[in-house]
Amino acid sequence: MKQLEEAVRSGVFLLQCQADDMPSVLRQTIGFLIERGLLEADQREAVIGALLARESEMSTAIGHAVAVPHAYLDGLIQPQVIFVQLAHPLNLGAPDGVPTRFLFVLLGPTGSAAEHLDALTNIARLMSDDGFRYEARQVRTQQELLSALEQFRARTAVSAMIPEAAVSEGLRYTGRLFGGVRADIRRRLPHYAADFRAGLNPKCMAATLFLFFACLAPTVTFGGVMAQMTGNQIGVVEMITAASFCGVVFALLGGQPLVILGGTGPLLIFTAILYQLCDTQGIPFLPTYAWIGLWTALLLLILAATDASCLMRFFTRFTDEIFAALIAFIFIYESVKALVNIFRGLDVRRHHDTALLSLILALGTFYIAINLLRFRRSRYLFSGMREFLADFGPTIAIAAMTLVAVFLREVDISVLPIPDHFQTSSGRPWRVDLLAVPMRIRLAAIIPAVLAVVLIFLNQNIVARLVNNADNKLVKGEAYHLDLGAVGLLIGVCSLFGLPWQVAATVRSLNHLRSLATTEEVVAPHGETRERIIHVLENRISPLAIHLLIGGSLLLLSYLKLIPMAVLYGLFLFMGVVSLVGNQFFERMTLWLTDSNLYPAMHYIRRVPRGAIHKFTLLQFVCLVVLWIVKGSRLGILFPLFIALLVPIRLLAGRYFAAEHLEILDAAEEPAEEETEWA
Repeated sequence: MKQLEEAVRSGVFLLQCQADDMPSVLRQTIGFLIERGLLEADQREAVIGALLARESEMSTAIGHAVAVPHAYLDGLIQPQVIFVQLAHPLNLGAPDGVPTRFLFVLLGPTGSAAEHLDALTNIARLMSDDGFRYEARQVRTQQELLSALEQFRARTAVSAMIPEAAVSEGLRYTGRLFGGVRADIRRRLPHYAADFRAGLNPKCMAATLFLFFACLAPTVTFGGVMAQMTGNQIGVVEMITAASFCGVVFALLGGQPLVILGGTGPLLIFTAILYQLCDTQGIPFLPTYAWIGLWTALLLLILAATDASCLMRFFTRFTDEIFAALIAFIFIYESVKALVNIFRGLDVRRHHDTALLSLILALGTFYIAINLLRFRRSRYLFSGMREFLADFGPTIAIAAMTLVAVFLREVDISVLPIPDHFQTSSGRPWRVDLLAVPMRIRLAAIIPAVLAVVLIFLNQNIVARLVNNADNKLVKGEAYHLDLGAVGLLIGVCSLFGLPWQVAATVRSLNHLRSLATTEEVVAPHGETRERIIHVLENRISPLAIHLLIGGSLLLLSYLKLIPMAVLYGLFLFMGVVSLVGNQFFERMTLWLTDSNLYPAMHYIRRVPRGAIHKFTLLQFVCLVVLWIVKGSRLGILFPLFIALLVPIRLLAGRYFAAEHLEILDAAEEPAEEETEWA
């Protein structure tokens, strides 16, 4: 490593090398060394010949997007290492199938085997670091390359000195009032300015446009459904207003801005049951709703002040996978259900042309979005265009299918149910009259508020755990307590104006994270490929812009009304399917239909007996089914309690599974050996 650093400091490196094959790269590198006076001109052909001869024996591309061409000749005096960054990656036959982006050209006298092995070891350590590989892609100057090397050394030094903690820093109990909140602020505040600077990146614009539509769709849908379930007392306008206001405030003041707040299915169920209860008892709904919201806000602030989020340390991958799968299946189910209802609701005015066009629009949106997402791994076009098409895929799909609907406007289809003017859905005043209910109702409101607190506490923290998962490579720290307190305050404000409560939304938050992620394709020894995150652009600009656009949509009602609901159902389907990718629970479910002789060589398959794997997966599946049934039953208001019960279920599983098997199946992070092995 010292030799490489010295070479970089003395200017012995090539950035943005334009080459179409390995001979071209090597000739440019040797020519560069001769220009620098580090190699004699009469040695050019001998060195290039030796490098090409070694390359003809076997490719020196060793994986992780790096190749190590090397040559050792008697005429060379001292060992040298030259770092080369290619302008365009080349397919050099690496064992992991990943195109080569970087080369370390090693030259030296014969008999330098020890130095060669030492250099290879250092290169392997350097290039196995996700952070350095990401930074090495971006560097354009000597100082940036030196900075990347320095940051790598700092990371490895810290990891060597500090043993890995069993509990993440954000979930450690402080024992002091507001101790967790203060720790969150200390952890995130140094990154606050950088969060805005990082947002000045084209990737953020792509994420903003994608998530604008991806967040607007459920916002409008949940608002429309809530209007039906609450007698139009809370509807689309209120949902858009709440989503925009809470999203903007959270993007500015929240600890983890990658979390997207919004309406969720469990909160929708809770609100609907509350309205039915008020309606049967003859109690004014909105004032009661407001008092429950105020009690909920107070209790959430108490939980934030007392480090209650530390309880999330007992929630493991077992719970996260079930919760994520549940939300993904809800999106898939709701999109399919909406399309089926279109076929069922046909009449004289809305005939089969309506149903057929709606189906085409939904499937077309899904097909375009999912294939453009896969285009990132395509061999066509250049890398920048592939990234653009993948990032903007959902936006392109929505625009394309909306144009199809506009050209076929003679067919009557449903479009976004946006009102013509900005006002409350029922025409009521914006501010809720808190004195419209007697004192006994105001005090009794604390009972349903306790259930609401359990729901919001679990929903917010589980989504935060999914976002902060170690596999996502976030580096700026967690903020569970601060975020819970911020959500509590926002719920209190929303309650005063009869706005729907907003909490962390699973699918939207994970899609936000993935849209800001830089990934690389990993090819396992058994040949299967998967994407792995190496860096996420943590910023506040994209969530801020997303929610400002959602608020601004109230000023563009005539244009938004052109978007067919069927297109948004296709986007729902896309979000649900994409959210299942990488969910180990879902992957293990597919083993039930896979020939056991063809199981992938995953770490848990190699280390855990097949029977134990299937039993663990079956346990998760049963829990998922129970949650699904409860969600759709009259006991839906108790849905959060059943999520909380997953913790003791996981603890009880220790009686029926070997501890070492549970540790592997419920690991918080993929083991390092699951990555592509070096040749």
